[in-house]
Amino acid sequence: MKPTTHPSRRAAALALLLGTFCSAANAAADYPLRDAVECRSRNGLPNVLAKLESGQPVRIAYLGGSITAQAGWRPKTLHWFQEQFPRSEITEINAAIGGTGSDLGVFRLKQDVLDHKPDLLFVEFAVNDGGADPHRIHQAMEGIVRQTLRADPETDICFVYTLVAGWTQTLRDGQFPRAASAMEAIADHYGIPSIHMGLQVAILEGEGRLVFTGALPKTDEEKEALGDKILFSPDGVHPYPDSGHELYLQAVIRGMKPIREAGKPGPRVLPEPFVKDNWEAAKMVPLTRSMLSDGWQKLDPKDNDLARRFQNRMPEMWGARRPGETIKLRFRGATLRMYDLLGPDCGQVIVRVDDRAPAIKPRFDAYCTYHRLATLSVAEDLPEGIHTVEVEIHPDQPDKAAILAQRKESIDNPARYDGTAWYVGSILVLGEVVP
Repeated sequence: MKPTTHPSRRAAALALLLGTFCSAANAAADYPLRDAVECRSRNGLPNVLAKLESGQPVRIAYLGGSITAQAGWRPKTLHWFQEQFPRSEITEINAAIGGTGSDLGVFRLKQDVLDHKPDLLFVEFAVNDGGADPHRIHQAMEGIVRQTLRADPETDICFVYTLVAGWTQTLRDGQFPRAASAMEAIADHYGIPSIHMGLQVAILEGEGRLVFTGALPKTDEEKEALGDKILFSPDGVHPYPDSGHELYLQAVIRGMKPIREAGKPGPRVLPEPFVKDNWEAAKMVPLTRSMLSDGWQKLDPKDNDLARRFQNRMPEMWGARRPGETIKLRFRGATLRMYDLLGPDCGQVIVRVDDRAPAIKPRFDAYCTYHRLATLSVAEDLPEGIHTVEVEIHPDQPDKAAILAQRKESIDNPARYDGTAWYVGSILVLGEVVP
């Protein structure tokens, strides 16, 4: 499976992150931070290691954001496992999507990971969850764990944590930033090993042996100024493959030593939930013709470029262009979203839930020089019960030129940006869609 978000589009993912990050200093005031330990082996990864040591085939899944989508720690660790266990056929399940966190990962877990029968699941969302409420992190991460173990109680899970510029001092002060701290509570509860791939990075920076953010030197003067220091990333988030991601790999290798000594093979027994309102019930539900007004069309990957490009994440894609086209449904539950695209020809929609006031939500932002995966929040944390939802394409386009100007972008081709299109792949629901 190939990542949907191309690494060259890292700037968009970076901006999404920077828009939601809370500083580590502020985090300390509202959530207890965990001691910074590179690896906590807990109950280890005994099932997958037993398979590897006996030469059985193994599938390793990587669920995460753009840092995992890069040609970095993911393929590097896969290659390391292949070298360490040459008798096993080891393949990957690449389930990384840039700019997304655990609150989407839990909904797409079955489709993108569990249906492919992983033996080991790495979960990397500490950066993309940097601005999320700790309770929401608990809900989504516990949902990922419980769904995985329900599907196969012998699937091993490992949490891995990455970092961004601004978090390194917190690590040097001996504490995890907030998102990783919240995830550690879930790891404790289920005995899941965790590895902070960035702890050594923070230490090296503090020792003056690493530069966290900078462009690769081009001139002799720039090379001399850098000296023998490690240059970690170009943007403060996404590591360089040959330096930053190599440090992430080495952290995983170090962590595997204590992990290999922990736990015994066998099915895991699910304990009582850590939070009662966890998102184990999160699911993707396909759109049906009965939900859609007449102007919607199912897009065929054979002759539609968008459907073809996103087919590995959206096996079905529906599109509508005319104002007034709607999606209508009822659901029993608390939360409903739609898995959709943002892009140059997209417009905005009107969301109506029960008898609440309608809300206008754009499907275009300052990064819409191309199409990318997104989620439309329709209903969040509603009272339990049956709710009615209608989402309608708005007749007016947002001011696309002004929105693009926020990033000093401009409309290069008016025809490409003209439109009120909306593309939807599926419904994301905590609960059940009802007739």
